[in-house]
Formats: sequence, C-alpha cells, structure tokens
Amino acid sequence: MGRYLLRRFAYMIPTVFLISLVSFAIIQLPPGDYLTTVVANLSRTGQTVDPAQLAALKQRYALDQPLVAQYAKWISNIVLHGDFGQSFEHGRSVASLLAERLPLTLALGIATFLFTWAVALPAGIYSAVRKYSVGDYLMTAIAFVGIAVPGFLLALTVAYIQFRYFDKSVGGLLSPDYVDARWNLGKILDLLDHLWLPIVVLSLGGIGGTIRVLRANLLDELRKPYVVTGRARGLSERKLIANYPVRVALNPFIATIGWLIPALFDGEVLVATVLGLQTTGPLLLGALQSQDMYLAGSIIFIACVLTVIGTLISDILLALVDPRIREGQY
Repeated sequence: MGRYLLRRFAYMIPTVFLISLVSFAIIQLPPGDYLTTVVANLSRTGQTVDPAQLAALKQRYALDQPLVAQYAKWISNIVLHGDFGQSFEHGRSVASLLAERLPLTLALGIATFLFTWAVALPAGIYSAVRKYSVGDYLMTAIAFVGIAVPGFLLALTVAYIQFRYFDKSVGGLLSPDYVDARWNLGKILDLLDHLWLPIVVLSLGGIGGTIRVLRANLLDELRKPYVVTGRARGLSERKLIANYPVRVALNPFIATIGWLIPALFDGEVLVATVLGLQTTGPLLLGALQSQDMYLAGSIIFIACVLTVIGTLISDILLALVDPRIREGQY
C-alpha cells in the first residue's frame, strides 16, 4: 500500500507541471492578447487608444515580454506566493473573484453530486435486479433521455415553464430582492427555492449515465459463480446483492470521484450561462472570450489540479475497498 501511494504521488509532480504549461498555452492560442481585444472593440465603436497608455499597460502586465517570461512570472507567483495575478477585464485580483463565486459554486456542485447519486444508485440497482420489468424499462427510458437531451436545452425549457406558468424569476440563484441583502433565513430559503432548477438540469445527464453503467456492471456480477454459491448457501437475496455484487459494481464510480471534484469548482459552463448563475463557469467563459489570461489560466489550472488530486483520492479509495488493487493485480 505504501509503495502504491508513493508511486501515485510521484506521478502527480510532472503531471501538475505539464498541466500548468497546457493551461497557459490554451489561453495563448488565439492571436493577440487582452489589450489587442480591447483595442479591436474600441476601434469598432470609433474610439482610439493612446499608444503611450497601451505601452504602459503592456509593461505593467508583462505582455511585452516573451511567453516563457510571462509563464515563469505567472507560475512562480502561484507557487511561491499563492498569487494568481490580476484580472485585466475586472480590474481585481483573481483570488478575490474566485472567492466571491466559490461558495455558490460549491453549494451547487455538492447538491448536484448528492442528488445524482441519491437518485441514480437505487435506480440502477433496481433496474439490474428487476431486469426487463416495467420499472427497468422506465429507468432505461429516463436514462436515455437524460443522456440525449443537452443540458442547456433542458435549462431553457424548464426556465421558460417556470417563468411562464409559475411566474417565478429565472436567472441566478437568488431573487432580485435578495441579491445584495445580508445572509438571513429569508435569503437561505430563497436560495433553496432557486437551487432545485439547476440541480435537476445539471444532474439529469449524470443520473442517466450512472443508471446505465451501474445496471450493466451489476448484471455482469449477478451472473458470476460466487453469486450462485451464495444463493446455494442460503444467503438472503438482499444481503447477498448488497454485500457482494453491488460493492464490486460500484468500483467505476469510486474511480470517477476524482472527476467530480473539479466539477464542483467550475460547474457546467453552458448551463450556468443560460441560467445566469453567479458561479465560476460563466466567469471562465467570459475570461476566455476576452483573453483575460490570468483569470482564464488560473481557473483552468485549478480545475486540472483538482482533477489530479481527485484522481489520487479515487486511487486511495479503490485500494481500500479492493484488495486486488493493493496487491498490484490491476
């Protein structure tokens, strides 16, 4: 187990370094930089920019230096000082922008994760145990709809129904009256009243995929000899299924916990944009569109590092629940 963990930690260091390079390269792919975008937008409206002011801004943000120097400055500030830089577009530090949106992002992500598993795991187990029953066909239909319907389309449809027939405000996680209010019981209840819509929209695809994967895995386990042996020994069906096949069938979901951690951070960008959610997803989209390099690069980098950390957590959990992994058989 110790060698297994050391090997996983050793893989993380070069992986994080490569992630930082890729994150910085992604936002440098479009031609020009943030100031180029600003100048182009001003030119379309007939305005001009003072060349001296433009040169001063380039020097301030190190945009007049080679890409290697820009990357070295960016990554050294993150590693040594925890400073993710300044957002060009917002004129604020990246850390303050993320801190402002992170609480609602985490609340939405955790609620979506819990709702997905609370619905999908019992449904997947029932679908496998009651194969070809009416309930199985119903679960399969729900799963296919959840996988096939794009999240942003479902968000638009549900938001229209909510506004048209229930006369409720859509867009954002809070009503206009509570946006600038201090946190109190009324604001919390208003948040819960708005939270269910993005939770359902964001979780539907995950519910559908989880049901299908769990059903397939559990059906494979139920056909294996150890299940037949357990029945022959007189174990009750519920105890037999819960203690053995379900535990093995859950391995793929434990392995993908690492993918869920960054999802708590960045959220579903398109759905959050359509619903007007004040999460980090729309912030990332706006930063990419305006080439706000420090903001976009920081969000991408943090999300990728969280993926690496989440993958390590998944590996540790898999090693704890599956002795075959601890012994190096997989």
